[in-house]
Amino acid sequence: MKKIGNSFIIAFAMYSKIPMPRTEWTKDNMKYAMCFFPVIGAVIGAVILLWNYIQGYAGFGNSFYTVVLMMIPVLITGGIHLDGLLDTSDALSSYKPMDQKLEILKDSHAGAFAIIVGICYFFLLFGCYSETNARMLSVLAIGFMLSRALSGLAIVSFRMAKNTGLAATFSDMAVKSRVKMVMIIYIILCAVGMILLEPVLGTVCFLSALFMFAYYRHMSYQKFGGITGDLAGFFLQVCELVMAAAVVITAKIIGM
Repeated sequence: MKKIGNSFIIAFAMYSKIPMPRTEWTKDNMKYAMCFFPVIGAVIGAVILLWNYIQGYAGFGNSFYTVVLMMIPVLITGGIHLDGLLDTSDALSSYKPMDQKLEILKDSHAGAFAIIVGICYFFLLFGCYSETNARMLSVLAIGFMLSRALSGLAIVSFRMAKNTGLAATFSDMAVKSRVKMVMIIYIILCAVGMILLEPVLGTVCFLSALFMFAYYRHMSYQKFGGITGDLAGFFLQVCELVMAAAVVITAKIIGM
């Protein structure tokens, strides 16, 4: 049980800004760390639903309410996945050979395309979240867990682009067969939860996430030879944006 507890601490210490006790990052302690990655998404979803509940009483202006809604995942995670989105955007926009793209991912400097993509990302996210209501948010709250479950599944299933880096470290340390099984259980539970809450929106949200998961694998293998920590961050952010857009557009079409 101690190893499981340490894996929980490591997952939250790495992928969130939630204060955690100190623990050693040994192989034994990291075996099941990825199993708790989706739990961070559950925390984000819970805080988003809490904020929506507060909004029902406080009645903040729509712009302020939406901006806080957008910032909740960033504040909880510290923006670690956004870094991957920006680095990957620079690499993809370079149109350079695979080995040079991988070098760009390691560059700590933000290029012009990273800034452009970052700005566009938040504008699109603001547009999507400003159109949501409580029923849509109930589905999207589960989406934060789903995106992390899919990302965790990729870490233990997809080919690594290199043998070093965050993704490779967590992949090497994980008990892959067990982590894979846990991720699949998470994914099934998320799908069931979404569809039970809102059959149409839940189905669309889940399918859009699966579409992004397939694109993530194809793009990573074709452009980078496999996945990296930055590519994992890219997938997470884009998947959550695509789910939000899919839910909002579908809700408008069916008149919800």
